[in-house]
Amino acid sequence: MDFSNEPPHSKALIVQSQAPFNAEPPVSALVEFQVTPEDIVYCRNHGPVREFVEDEYAITFNGAVEKETKFSVPDLKKFPKATVTAVLQCAGNRRQEMGAIKPVHGVNWLDGVLANCTWGGVRLRDVLEHIGVQTNSNNPMHVCFASYATPCQDDTYYGASVPLEKAMSLEDDVLLAYEMNDEPLSAEHGGPVRVIVPGYLGARWVKWLDNVNVSTQESPNFYQQRDYRILPPHVETKEQAKDYWPKCPSMAALPLNSVVATVYRLSPSTLFVKGYAVPGDAGNVETVEVTADQGATWVPAQITYQEGKWSWTLWEAEVESPAETGRVFCRATDSSGNVQKREGEWNMRGVAYSAWSSRTW
Repeated sequence: MDFSNEPPHSKALIVQSQAPFNAEPPVSALVEFQVTPEDIVYCRNHGPVREFVEDEYAITFNGAVEKETKFSVPDLKKFPKATVTAVLQCAGNRRQEMGAIKPVHGVNWLDGVLANCTWGGVRLRDVLEHIGVQTNSNNPMHVCFASYATPCQDDTYYGASVPLEKAMSLEDDVLLAYEMNDEPLSAEHGGPVRVIVPGYLGARWVKWLDNVNVSTQESPNFYQQRDYRILPPHVETKEQAKDYWPKCPSMAALPLNSVVATVYRLSPSTLFVKGYAVPGDAGNVETVEVTADQGATWVPAQITYQEGKWSWTLWEAEVESPAETGRVFCRATDSSGNVQKREGEWNMRGVAYSAWSSRTW
């Protein structure tokens, strides 16, 4: 793969790998903004980053549609524009913590592999309704996204899919986005057009989208069928994993999670703690609590930002602790009453880690 023609990458990020370029911001910087500025939006790539001329770029819709149709970006912009504020999150966020339990396979991510942005584009539902979808009452339908624009490490293209039901939902805000934070979507983050699937892990938010296929099957791509799946804890090698890839479902939503991003002393007896939380699939974040005594007592945090059902939650708290050094933990609770668990279950790919987060002072 040729990485020599990539656009300049942000220098505000912690580089985890150079080729492909994978990088994340310090989490302490991340939580200083309700909506994440572009220069600290993490970068997750499986191949080279490519730049495109918008007027020469097109997306083909085929499969179970009335007629195969190709849309340019100006064509998409003729549809009503929609916006949504949603958190984009890599399934490997906090992988380094899981890897401390036992080695895992994947980029050694810290806890800054997410970004809360306002996305602008066209509703996928509007485009599919415009061209007509041929549904099959005997089989669940899927919308398969593909990018043939750039080579990948494990397949000839990057692909993913979501159920047609989600794509057509009046409430789920699935977009073909050409803007991020009111600016044209940069090549670094998937421009001219990427998929936005609020509530799903970032692996389904396909960048540099150039094909949409309506099908009775999930995407056959490696990244849908052989990656981003939670394998049983006893599976420790790629050889052992071969028998389990078909048995474990493709990941969709990530679990309820929260992270301590900043902690410092306000006074000899008081700590200031700040962080983020993200919802799972059972409802938005309702509360966040912090403890400086290993969970013996919990202090409710103040929620300082939450926008709609797809955004992250920012929070801060003051907690008493006269000790000179120690560790502060956080946990989140969602609107269905689910509470973030103290321990996270290990898996070979190091995905979906959501144990209590902690930070020393």
